[in-house]
Formats: sequence, structure tokens, C-alpha cells
Amino acid sequence: MISLLSAPSNLGLRPPVAGGVPGASKAPEALREAGLHRRFARLGAHDAGVVLPGRYVDDDATRPADLVRNEAALIAHARLLADRVGGILDTGGTPLVLGGDCSILLGIGVALARRGRRGLLHVDGHTDFRHPGNSDECASVAGEDLAAAVGLHRPSLADLDGFAPYFSPSCTVHLGHRDDDDAAAEARGVLGLVVSARAATAMRTADIASAVRAVAGTSGYWLQLDVDVLDPSVMPAVDSPDPGGLSIDGLAALLSALAPGAVGASVTVFDPDLDPDGRYAHVVADLLVDSFARLGADA
Repeated sequence: MISLLSAPSNLGLRPPVAGGVPGASKAPEALREAGLHRRFARLGAHDAGVVLPGRYVDDDATRPADLVRNEAALIAHARLLADRVGGILDTGGTPLVLGGDCSILLGIGVALARRGRRGLLHVDGHTDFRHPGNSDECASVAGEDLAAAVGLHRPSLADLDGFAPYFSPSCTVHLGHRDDDDAAAEARGVLGLVVSARAATAMRTADIASAVRAVAGTSGYWLQLDVDVLDPSVMPAVDSPDPGGLSIDGLAALLSALAPGAVGASVTVFDPDLDPDGRYAHVVADLLVDSFARLGADA
């Protein structure tokens, strides 16, 4: 049974303006308003509630250089989320975690690592591979989550409770970055498979799915979807919209092929503050219902 779990954390994002608060924390309720929970309930899904984060603070003026934004609150939320995701898995459920920003991958990673599951499919418009080894500007975990998840960030983030790496680099696939992504070359040298959005667009869905399964496993991997993998012509309601992304139909076909083998999935970075009339909430809801109806069916 699919369990919809809200994780409305915006703690890993930079402020939209000085002193401001990112809108991604509103995404789960915007999707509920767009009918997501009602439509999944018709498929037999369960509403598993919410894991509330701590307060977002623009701490740029006071934060020590060796900490990321909202680090203490982000770590506390990761541990709470790990417990809730783990509880769903232990009762045979299939978590569908609605973020928030993609720093929630840390808590999910801890939950999976506790249970010996190491495969990850990271579908994102950016590699999110910034870390202290390649940048002096580590501050926002939403741009550093994949690096942390495979053990490359500071231990305070990448080794919570001694579970580093949360996902095995050799069993991790990233798909969807743009050609100008600064960390793509490094990611290719570390991860099992890295596919750009341009390359994915040129490939058959069946071939991509086969390549993903060869690395992440035929079943039991986690599927992390950041909706900025879509081209901004169809999904502008994200904090970093970059041209050259996937189409709705192309992404839906890929997710539909791979969702059945996933033990769970997370969806992040949709920002309702950038969707004033709610039209893109309906786009995301349609995509998720169409693509994740069989989430976990073969896992």
C-alpha cells in the first residue's frame, strides 16, 4: 500500500530574498488542494500524516563557515523522517514522501541504510553534488543532498548515526542534469551511472530503464524526483528553473517504467509561491498519479 507522507521542510534552500522564507514547504498542502491525496486514495493509498520541520531562519549573517543553513533543525528533521519512513517500510508499506526540498533525502537515506537498502535513482535537474571537497560555498543542502547521500559531505550530514554512505555510490544513478552542470564530470567518476537530460531525451525509455536497473538493482531502490528536472516551459514553479529539461510525457514514461521496482519515492522542490493560480500544482498532481500508481508493486 502506498503511504503518502508529508515532509514540508524548506531547511535546505537559500532564502529567496534576504530574510525571506522559501515556499517549498507549502508543496504538500498545495498538492492536497490539487486533489493528489483524494486521487491516490481511490487507488488504495493511505495518508500517513506529516513530519514537521523546525523553523526556517535566514542565518547567513550569523552562521559559522563550517555549517550549512539551518543545520541543527535539518538534522533533527532528518532523524524524525528516518523513523517515520522506516516505520512505513517495516509494516510493508510503500512511502511516497512529499517535500519540501531535497535535503529530505538525508533522512530517507538513513531509513534505507538502517535496513541495508543501498540503491538510489536520483532524478533531478541538477546533480546536487556540491560538497566541501569541490566547493568553498557549501551552505544549502538542497544543492548538496546527493553528495551527502553517498558519503562525500561533512560527517555531521553524511554520516548521521554512523550510517554513511546512505546509498552505495556504485548503486546510485543520477539522471536529468543540464549540460552546464559544474559537478557532472565528478559525479560520473563516483556514481554508477550519470545521464544528462539531453542524453535521456535522445534515448528510448526502455533503454534508460534497463541501464538504471543494471546499476540500482531490479527492485528495492529509492526513487528521488526533483520536479526541476522538467523543462521550465512546463514547470516554472521551482527555485532554479534551467532550460533543457525533460518533457512531461518523457518523464512520466520513465517514472512509470521504474516506479514499480522502487521501495518508495520522494518528490521535492515544487514551490507554490511561484504558482499563484495553482495550475502547476495540478500538473505535478497529474504527473504523480499517472506515474506512481504502481509504485512499489514489484519491489
